[in-house]
Formats: sequence, C-alpha cells, structure tokens
Amino acid sequence: MTDHKLPIVYDNEKAAPDDDKAAPDSMSRRGFVKKVGDVSATSLLGTAALMTNTDDAEANTEWAEWFQGNYRLMSQEEKAAAVARLERRYSAEYDKKVTVDSTPAEKGVLFGYALNIQKCIGCRRCAKACVEENNQSRGDQEIEWIRVLKMEKGDFDASKMPDGYPDSYGIQVGGNAYSASGVVLEGEHYYEPEKVPEEDAFYMPIQCMQCEKPPCVKVCPVRTTYREPDGIVVVDYNWCIGCRMCIGACPYWARRFNWGEPKLPKKDMNPKTHYLGNRPRMKGVVEKCTFCVQRTRKGRYPACVEVCPVGARKFGNLLDPDSEVRRVLATKKVFRLKAEANTYPKFFYYMD
Repeated sequence: MTDHKLPIVYDNEKAAPDDDKAAPDSMSRRGFVKKVGDVSATSLLGTAALMTNTDDAEANTEWAEWFQGNYRLMSQEEKAAAVARLERRYSAEYDKKVTVDSTPAEKGVLFGYALNIQKCIGCRRCAKACVEENNQSRGDQEIEWIRVLKMEKGDFDASKMPDGYPDSYGIQVGGNAYSASGVVLEGEHYYEPEKVPEEDAFYMPIQCMQCEKPPCVKVCPVRTTYREPDGIVVVDYNWCIGCRMCIGACPYWARRFNWGEPKLPKKDMNPKTHYLGNRPRMKGVVEKCTFCVQRTRKGRYPACVEVCPVGARKFGNLLDPDSEVRRVLATKKVFRLKAEANTYPKFFYYMD
C-alpha cells in the first residue's frame, strides 16, 4: 500500500531539494496556508480524504477549510470553492439548506447608523433579534452583540452634606461623591424589569461603531479583521487565532469571544448567511456586529432596525444626502461616543 505523507515544509524560505519553488517560511499553520493558497480545491479535498482516511463529507470539508487562505486574498474561484464547502457542511450539520452569501461591497455606499436615545425604552428587542438573525450562541453561553445600558438618574441631596470626610464638613470628599448625578454611563446591562421603560431610568444601546479608523484592525496580528469598502468592519473567522487583541483595543466593548463551542440549536439556525457575517462561528474566535451584512448588502435594514418598536434606529448610506441617516445628521442634535478616541464611528446618537 502506498504511504501518503504530508509535503515537507522548509524554514527560512529555503527551496526544497527537488523543487524550484520557494517553500513556506514557517511550520505554523498561517505560514503554511499562506504559501499553498494557490492549490486547487480539488487537490485539497483529495489530500483531506487521504489524511482523514474517511469518506465523511464533514471531516473532509473541515480539512479543506484548514488549508484555505485569507478570504480577502482569495481569487474569485477560491472564494466560490470556500463558499460551496461551507454550504455543504452547514446544510449537513443543521439539517436544512444553508446558503452562504459572498456579495461584495457596493460602490458608492458607506453604511451609517443613527440611534435616538430619547426614544429608546430599553426593551432589548434589538439585542434578541440580533441573536436570532446572526446565529449567536444560545443558552448558558449566549452571546449578544448589542448591549443596552440602563443608566440611573440622580441628583444632589442636601441631606448628604454631613456625610463627607475626613471631617463633618466634607472638605476633601463631599457627601454626594458616591451618588448618581444626572445620567451616568456606568450603567447596568443585565436587567429584568416587569415593564419598560422604568421610572427614572435612561437607556443607551452600544454595539460595534464600524469606525472609519478602527483600532481593532490596527492591532490584529494576522489581519483577520479588516474594513470593507462600504465601511463595515468584518472578521474572517477561519483566520482568527483567538489572541483577543482586538477586544482590548476596542473602546466600545463591541467584540465577543467564543470561549467554548457555540451552542446553536438546529431549529434556531438562520440558514441565510454571509461568509463575513452571520455564518456559524467556532470555538476560539472573535465575533461582532456587521450591520447585518447578509441583509444590508441586499437592500434590507439590519434586524435591530426592523424590530425596534419605537422607531429609534435609523440606517442608510452616508453618501446619499436623501438617506434616513443623512437627514438625521442634518437636522438633529448628534454626537458620537468617545469622539476623543479618534476612531470616527459611523454609529451616531441623536436627540430630537
């Protein structure tokens, strides 16, 4: 019987003795797949079948995914092959026909978002709709891309004046030092009231701001996260190494990490997915809001916009002066969160 072996990998870009081509520069997975990205899908599937020694489609497909290159560096043929592999695997895994869209960014489009914080009632329907639309993990490992902060309203209280220290006059630390004053951002994002909005509460949803100058992209060591031409910051899940540097760099608490294998029941899985968006993730990768790229690149609103019961959320093309989001910017009192960070978010908050 013929002994099938993996090709030899050489360090420091030294040529193989029997090959004129330069070999991969490291034994790492990243270094290897970078150099074999031009291998055809057919040969990869053949190699996968030999190494797994099985005809199981899922096992072979996973091997093919292991060898595929970075998505944005793939040719159109390679992207089509990667999409076809995923569709086969997901359809078998979830017992339904799953489509993986690869629609690219449209020219002349720069997506933007606006949220009326005066109207938000804190119902969190946006967060739940996002979970369902974007195939986020459920149960005890539930992941939510949208956080709604419930912020406390308060005021200065004369009765607390004697509570200061180190003496009765509170010269160094005043008695009202530890009380809410006005509306504070240090809010609670896990709350379960009987009804909303609650009295003396103010709500502020936070999600990925799709920054024009995203710090998460700058720190990614393998360039698995990047900004698309339409302004959406995406993640190539197959290339994420789980270092979580992007999470530390994001000033908006917008990224989530899969510490365990995501729990996505078959019956709840949304079969209409996008390669760079809501396709099922895996353990050890980072994920985040993508403005529902599987919907917005088809001319639809994000799920959170559609489900908002008070119409607090607006979405559109920032390059179109007649879009909803541009009308908001032109007529409302608008601000961007943490503008001092120089991230230039395309997510705007406004008041009437």
